[in-house]
Formats: sequence, C-alpha cells, structure tokens
Amino acid sequence: MTKKSQPQGRSSGELGPAQRDAAWERLGTNHFDMIVIGGGVVGAGIALDAATRGLEVALVEARDLASGTSSRSSKMFHGGLRYLEQLEFGLVREALHERELSLKTLAPHLVKPLRFLYPLTHRLWERPYVAAGLVLYDTMGGAKSVPGQHHVTRSGALRLSPGLRRDALIGGVTYYDTVVDDARHTMTVARTAAHYGAVVRTSTQVVGFLREADRVVGVKVRDSEDGRTTEVRGHVVVNATGVWTDEIQALSHQRGRFHVRASKGVHVVVPRDRIASDAALILRTPTSVLFVIPWGSNHWIVGTTDTDWNLDLAHPAATKADIDYLLERVNEVLVTPLTHDDIQGVYAGLRPLLAGESDETSKLSREHAVARIAPGLVAIAGGKYTTYRVMAYDAVDAAAQDIPQRVSPTITEKVPLLGADGYFALLNQTTHLAQTYGVHPYRIEHLLNRYGALISDVLDLAEGKPELLQPITDAPSYLRVEAMYAAAAEGALHLDDILARRTRISIEYSHRGVNCSQEVAELVAPILGWNKSAIEREVTTYNARVDAEVHSQTQPDDISADALRAAAPEPRPEILEPVPTDG
Repeated sequence: MTKKSQPQGRSSGELGPAQRDAAWERLGTNHFDMIVIGGGVVGAGIALDAATRGLEVALVEARDLASGTSSRSSKMFHGGLRYLEQLEFGLVREALHERELSLKTLAPHLVKPLRFLYPLTHRLWERPYVAAGLVLYDTMGGAKSVPGQHHVTRSGALRLSPGLRRDALIGGVTYYDTVVDDARHTMTVARTAAHYGAVVRTSTQVVGFLREADRVVGVKVRDSEDGRTTEVRGHVVVNATGVWTDEIQALSHQRGRFHVRASKGVHVVVPRDRIASDAALILRTPTSVLFVIPWGSNHWIVGTTDTDWNLDLAHPAATKADIDYLLERVNEVLVTPLTHDDIQGVYAGLRPLLAGESDETSKLSREHAVARIAPGLVAIAGGKYTTYRVMAYDAVDAAAQDIPQRVSPTITEKVPLLGADGYFALLNQTTHLAQTYGVHPYRIEHLLNRYGALISDVLDLAEGKPELLQPITDAPSYLRVEAMYAAAAEGALHLDDILARRTRISIEYSHRGVNCSQEVAELVAPILGWNKSAIEREVTTYNARVDAEVHSQTQPDDISADALRAAAPEPRPEILEPVPTDG
C-alpha cells in the first residue's frame, strides 16, 4: 500500500550516494502529486516549479542530469535575436524577460553578460536593417541590465576584433547577450528542486506506465545501474524528455498531440589565442547564423550546424563534413584560418523541434507546446533553453487539473537557484576567501562563477587534505576537490558525468579527458564505492567513448559516424536502448 510522504521542507539539495538510496525508497513507497520524466533543463524546471508550489514531486532521469540536449547547446541564455527575422516577437520578448530574470535574480553566478560584434557586409541597407532589429530587441527588454546596441566603423570593429579580415566587413554593430554553462545550470536547477523537497534520481529509466482504466496513475522505473525495478505512483505524469518525447509517448500506448523532430547542431572548441577578438561574433551564413563565443578564459566555441538527425538520440555524432562546414564558414572572415589541428573539442547536440502538419524544416518551431495526452499524462516539448522556466510553469498549470487539491500559482521568478543568494557579496570578498582557504584569488573567482555561495561547501571537502586544493594534473583549470564535490553533492555517478558535464574537461582539452581519467576515478572512488575493478571499468569505458567520438568525427556522413559512436560501451550498464514497448 502506498503512503503520502511527510512534508520534506528544505533539504541541503545535495545529490550524493546517500540521497540516491533514500530516493529509491521514496519512489517505491510515496504517492506523488507529480512525476516528471526527464532530467534536462525543462524537466528540472518543472520539478522546481511544482515543489515550490507545495506539490510532492519526483523527477526520474534514465541517464544523467543534462545528458541530452541540455549539455550541448550554444551556451547562450539569449533572447533569440535571429527569431525577430522570423517575426516570432512573442518568443523573443519572453526569452529576453527570462534572460533578465536569470542575469539579475535567479542565477547571476551562472549567467554572464557577453558583448557581441555583428560585422556588416553590405553598404546602404544592412546597417539600418540590423539597427531596426536591435532597437526592437532593446525595446523588448534586451537593454535592461546590459548596454544597448552601439554602431562602429570598420576601423572600430577591427580594433575590437583584430582577428577579422579587413575585407570581410564594412563596419559593425555591438550588442549584448549572455553566456551560461548549460549543464551546470541544469544540474543547479535540479538541486534547487531537491532543496525544496523534490525527489530527484538519475540512472532511473521509465520502462512502462501504470494505468487504472483510462487514467495514467504512475510509471514503472528501472535502475540503469543494477536493473532493479519499482513502481512510482502519482496523480499526474509529465513527459519532459525532449527529443525522446515520441519514444516515451509510444511507451504510454496513447496517441500524442504533436511530434518532435531532432535537428543536429555541432560545435567546435578552439584555443582563445587562435582568434584575436575582445567580443563574441555573430556571423551570417547562407541559411542561418554562426556564433563565435568566448568560453571560460581559454577557449572559443564555434557553432552551429542545423541538419536532420534520425539515428541514435543519446549519442549524436559529429562528422568530418559538419566540422569542415564550421571551419569553412568561420574562415571566411578570419585573418588566420582555423585548421583541424586547432580543434580541442567537438560536441553534437539535438534540438527538439515541434513538427506540425508539414515536415519542411523551415516550418519546425522553437515555440513550445503542452498537451494533456490522457487523464494523468501531460507532455511538453519544443521551446529553447532560455525559456525553460516558462515551459515549466506552463506544464505544471496543464497538469494541475489532474491534481485533487488546489494548486498555487507559480513563484519561480522569485526563487533564486542554489548559490545565487550571497554571490555578489562573496565576489567582493574574493581576497579574504583566498586567504582563508589558501587558494589563489583567480581560483576563488573561478569557483564562485561555478558554485556561487556554495563555494564553502566545495572547499570544506578539502579540510585537512590540502592536496585536494591542487589542480587536476592534466586539466589544471579544475581543482581535485571539484571532482570530489561532483560525486558527493552533484549527482555524478560515472566518469563521463564528471568529465563531460560537471566539468567540461571533455571539450576543453585536446586529450578530451583521457589523460586525467585515472586520476579523477581514483579521487571519487571512495565516495562512489568503487573498488579497483570498478575504477578500471570506468576508465576503460570513458576512454573508449572518447576514442569512438574522435574516430566518428573523421567520418564523411551521419550513418558511418553513428556506427562508430554507437559501438562505444555505455557507462550505465543496465540502460535499455530502446525500451521495449510491448506489454
């Protein structure tokens, strides 16, 4: 017999091994108001929205937090300037409002302002055309906490970005948007949900739906680590699985209200010294735009592509053709062309695009849709990263009709994410914190911009163990204690979680994390209970993934790249791909 859980109130929001064990117990015994499927930014946002409305909520994710689209974006919390051309004014206004909220209130430790240069290439018509668009952008809210547009001559643009060819522009316009570590932000949203009482559990795969007559009353879940199963019951289930929406829909044996198509976007990461510029760049291409975005203090991210993807949803593969396209496009404007040898990292992600009646790519929307598929089952899909909070409260509003008690209105615009409260004060205390912990001030600033006010939780793990405050040997941007904190408090269960998402070692170093996989595995082994054979399996599995990815990136097409990437072993030994739909 199920029981109603006791009010949890606030918890630490830590997602460690002890919390994981307790979460399994609660999943199998409690009766929830809402069960959220999907640990991307939308699923995490729904869990946070529901928990802060006073609902009992569980979130289950088959792999890791942000292991899909939410760790592979263009890293911008942006208003979507290019959507103005498509006349999607509502989407742009909404996105700018959300950008402002995150920049000032919800996540100032994670979302940072970023100056862009838009090089102009056509005389007479282009400057007034772009200026008109940016005036609209600024008017809609793009210039609240950041400066508005500023026009520069060709000489002014080249002073700002001397790496651009003189004949590649006739002038420029600068404006501001924001940059974010998407995977860290998503994980922080999920931890904030846990802080307000949500049960959050990764490596927990939905393998079936529970029904009573025509009503969905819960899900059957399977542990992706050991294969055990349990049933989770609740008033309403929300499918927030992004590009997996149709797959979960098929599992429910209910007819959906919309379909989701996957569009592949590829990015490459190059060292900062390869492009001389003090601003990010937005470049027009024949079909879209190309972004060149500063990443940390040492890199640029160049992207993206936009092509259909109909293969493995969990591991989209970049091809040589994708990488060549990005290099060709960006090299059209650079004094010193980039080569394949300059690339330190590559990643491919899938956009979940809503497919309507037409299958033409141009008709696929970045707007989101929410639908009540059946009594007790709601689905949400589409949208863009920046508007996750709006998508979340729309989903909870739609699900409310299946919850017996009155559901309060959303309050998440007033709920800072973990680490936000006190961030600005701590930033002013950088020197003091550096002296207290014996860490260089620039390290403190780096940690504050990753953990915010949780910095003391991270550094306190190294108490009495000064060696943990040393950098990871072959990834010196990160301290050893950061890897330990990822396992102890941030829900990381595997090397892949730590090297690809809690840190970004897998795209920031040319060895892609292989050179430090052994060191990191040995650091986290005591926390995750790994013996020598488990350490060996983790290192072997991670290194095989990197090898498969690197080789797939030399292939000419999607099918051959996918075949190589899909052959790599899964870190989660009991994950089902695909989940059988019979039964």
